[in-house]
Amino acid sequence: MTIAAASGSVRPRPIQAWLAIWAAALAIVFVVFLARGSVPWAVNYPADAVVPVADWVSAIMRWLKLNLSWLTRSITAILGVPLDFALDLFAKNFKIGSGAEAFTLPRLSWVGICAAAFLAGRAFGGTRLGLLSGGLFLYIALFGKWTSAMLTLGLIAIAVPFCIVTGLLVGIWAWKRPWAEKLVVLPALDLMQTIPTFAYLIPMLLLFGNSPVSAMIATAIFATPPMVRATMLGLSRVPTEIGEFSEMAGCTARQKLWRVLLPSARPTLMVGVNQVIMLALNMVIIASMIGAGGLGYDVLLALRALKVGEAMEAGLAIVALAIALDRLSQAAARRQSQYHGELTEGVAFWVRYPNFTLAFVLLAGTTLLGLAIPIFADVPKAITFTTAPAWKAAVSWITVNFFDVIEAFRVFLILYVLNPVRAFCEGFPWLGAVFLLGLAGWQLGGARLAALIAALTAFCAVTGLWEKTMATVYLCGISAFVACLIGIPLGLAASRSDRFEKIITPVIDTLQVLPSFCFIIPVVMLFRVGDVTAMIATVAFAVVPAIRYTNHGIRQVPPALIEAAVVSGCTKRQMFWKVQLPLALPEIMLGINQTILMALAMIIICAMIGTRDLGQEVFIALSKADSGRGIVAGLAIAFIGIIADRLFNAWSAKARARLG
Repeated sequence: MTIAAASGSVRPRPIQAWLAIWAAALAIVFVVFLARGSVPWAVNYPADAVVPVADWVSAIMRWLKLNLSWLTRSITAILGVPLDFALDLFAKNFKIGSGAEAFTLPRLSWVGICAAAFLAGRAFGGTRLGLLSGGLFLYIALFGKWTSAMLTLGLIAIAVPFCIVTGLLVGIWAWKRPWAEKLVVLPALDLMQTIPTFAYLIPMLLLFGNSPVSAMIATAIFATPPMVRATMLGLSRVPTEIGEFSEMAGCTARQKLWRVLLPSARPTLMVGVNQVIMLALNMVIIASMIGAGGLGYDVLLALRALKVGEAMEAGLAIVALAIALDRLSQAAARRQSQYHGELTEGVAFWVRYPNFTLAFVLLAGTTLLGLAIPIFADVPKAITFTTAPAWKAAVSWITVNFFDVIEAFRVFLILYVLNPVRAFCEGFPWLGAVFLLGLAGWQLGGARLAALIAALTAFCAVTGLWEKTMATVYLCGISAFVACLIGIPLGLAASRSDRFEKIITPVIDTLQVLPSFCFIIPVVMLFRVGDVTAMIATVAFAVVPAIRYTNHGIRQVPPALIEAAVVSGCTKRQMFWKVQLPLALPEIMLGINQTILMALAMIIICAMIGTRDLGQEVFIALSKADSGRGIVAGLAIAFIGIIADRLFNAWSAKARARLG
């Protein structure tokens, strides 16, 4: 008999206590809402109490521009040298000399680049991957998007190495100093990965002007965090025995790091490289607004002019380039993870790397042939074709024949789903939101998490952005909810059927590599601009983590527990609901967390198509070069993401601890 039972008292369960606390908290907030006439300051943040953070940031940026212009001009000049070289190499021609004595060296031949892409694919993943990568580059050429694609590729070719080197060095520094990882690096990475892409463009535009260098710097800053995380993760996962063995072999600290630990962490590092490439491509497309040019600029011009055919063609070229780079980098990562080293001393370079040697010879040969044979220098217009009229005709046909259905669906969503939820969110008391979210943080992570969540929520109110913040929360919340309604059942179906998993995996892999712009184009064609279009595009963009994490969570349940359930006489339904689903719930919650973060990132980009939220604030600030307004709105967006991330991670950690 326990002490509690002997004394005749039963200690109340913690969950019952928290239910009582939550009931009281909700009642208090409801009373505040009903009495909003008596306490208006608790519902709508007083305008005269707004803290002018945006003005302070603008003043700081003006001071930097005025006093450090020599530094920004120097950085622009230094970075402009390799960037101009890459752009000339891939997309433009080298102009040497001036006046009558000037002559031009051609850019890399399109034939040679297509052949090099094939050889790279064959080297990393066999003939099948070679045909895919070479075919995708040929597709870009035949559709007349070669020069734009090469402008994009040239910028990536300079930004990605910078991201890799910077991320590697910062990751090593953070791994060596745990205090720096916890107090400096991880909070900075969380902030960088939740700030919207548009917010990166504003300070770059103000400090470095409208130029490809500004776009490259913004791309490099945005795409570096995955490499930092991959470096820290890879080094932390190297078995301690390997490090101890290197010390026993007499390695110095530098030799141990560069010759033992980093090579052992190579598979994880290559995954980071893949993520850097994909994020750089995504950012370069968006950075077309500040001078990057390339495929993103083609999409932007077409969307502004509502030329659906041209926008679709440019979007498909982005998709082709994204898939090619993704598949090649993934294959390189797998090849590196299987590499165990070979004896290559005394072996000629061309024997060790036949595909690389052949690619170099083909690039040089076809480029030199371009001096005499124009077909090698530029894609002949005679072999290019366009599908823009076909896309326009298809959209027109769908619009004419299904207009009533599409319009009824759009109006239904606006009147009965979007508008009521928006009205509820925008009318919710700001003080009540701070109180309830802080209470959730207290329950899940203690006083420290509660203080962080409450402070970040209050920031959105005291800076005068509460209404825009709740508009963002409403659209992001609906989109994430719908994405989970679609993604979780699909993930469950994939976990229970190998055949269905083989069907859906290529689909979600393709969705995951598509830049965000590409989700907007087809939806705008059918639903025009507005919140409905933003919601549908966001659902398509954010559904992948819900599917992938749910499938992985169910499949990673230990086989021993499955066997124990079978021995206990569980039916398939009981095994699923009583064993697999509860054990997979933490993993599924992480998928929901990622879905929310991806929905938030996409909602901000949807400001281009008429949403009225924090994304619109950033977009307006970008058009007016108002750095303070844009940065503060960007921080508010980042804080929404950090709040969701911290709460879901805390819940998942408690669930994992409860399940052992």
